[in-house]
Amino acid sequence: MKFRQGLRELGYIEGKNVAVEARYAEGKQDRLHDFARELIKLKVDVIVTATTPGVLAAKKTTTTIPIVFAGAGDPVRAGLVSSLARPGGNVTGLSILNPELEGKRLELLKETFPKIVRVAYLWDPGNPGTGLTEMQAAAPALGLKLQPLEVRSAKDFDGAFESISRDQVQAITVAAVPIISINQKRIVDFAAKHRLPSIYPYGEFIDSGGLMFYGISFADLYRRAATYVDKILKGAKPADLPVEQPIKFELVVNLKTAKQIGLTIPPNVLARADRVIR
Repeated sequence: MKFRQGLRELGYIEGKNVAVEARYAEGKQDRLHDFARELIKLKVDVIVTATTPGVLAAKKTTTTIPIVFAGAGDPVRAGLVSSLARPGGNVTGLSILNPELEGKRLELLKETFPKIVRVAYLWDPGNPGTGLTEMQAAAPALGLKLQPLEVRSAKDFDGAFESISRDQVQAITVAAVPIISINQKRIVDFAAKHRLPSIYPYGEFIDSGGLMFYGISFADLYRRAATYVDKILKGAKPADLPVEQPIKFELVVNLKTAKQIGLTIPPNVLARADRVIR
């Protein structure tokens, strides 16, 4: 894990001068509050979490233990911090700027497949920071009709897929939220079966056979989260540590998948890609 790598680079060795208590909710958000309470009972010095729901659960449970987030979508809108420059309270970290990236994903999708008109957007309304508003604002200018489809739990995907087939949706994109991430294989397999162009906010979708990824380097964010922990352990207060933003963005194209489902990726898009899987 890149977070642990970041700690090692800063001189922290597990079992010697640092201990890491890991908890994984596996997409089940109701477990987050229990995990937060467990960690507080253990009297940890810092809580690190990667998602907005995780931060909200931790923040609701403690106002004193420092909390570092490694990937909140919009920390101000979600109520995690007062501002990016001066977070206030006991929370700070790194924002993934997800809402701002949603429009760019739509733009890339249209550039790559100019004939598409109707695009499905799978999202979770229960997750603060989801970029639906930005998607709806970007779509008309690109000549696209956005079809938002709610997926709050795993059982909602079958209904969403039925809507995509029934309404003759021509492409798919998804929100960067946990329920989407843990169901990535189902989404990728559906898109491949129906030969639908798709673009995703997580690089892991490419590993599952996804067509295109555009977004931030989460590995870089997790590594940088360790620097916040280092500063806090050395006496800094979260309230005084500004929220940082991504500095690494990537475009990955899975040409192997494109060929398998009969889609053509234009040369200009391939030329801009940071990585092409052949």
